[in-house]
Amino acid sequence: MQNIPHKSLLPEGIRPGTVLRIRGLVPPNASRFHVNLLCGEEQGSDAALHFNPRLDTSEVVFNSKEQGSWGREERGPGVPFQRGQPFEVLIIASDDGFKVCEPLRSTHMCIFYRLPFGRLRGNWIN
Repeated sequence: MQNIPHKSLLPEGIRPGTVLRIRGLVPPNASRFHVNLLCGEEQGSDAALHFNPRLDTSEVVFNSKEQGSWGREERGPGVPFQRGQPFEVLIIASDDGFKVCEPLRSTHMCIFYRLPFGRLRGNWIN
């Protein structure tokens, strides 16, 4: 298991057909956690996808960051995560955008797309 926070290079980038599987354990005292698909390694890099389950407000927020500014938040239905429990999230890149789903509970959360995949060559996930 990786330390948190964790940042990894995705050397092949992301293109339609890419599937990212993220597994973890929600800490018992967590109120929120996030996964970002970044367009670069630098501090403040644009984020093509910000996936942010908020257990404290019972919602999942999706967003993007472009030229240093966050966009309008979009909310998915409910939070399929529980404190102290393992989770798995699939992020599937398609021509329509990122499909985010939680396969352990067969939950589809959102299709999200704002930044073109061409911006995601050699990008980072944290």
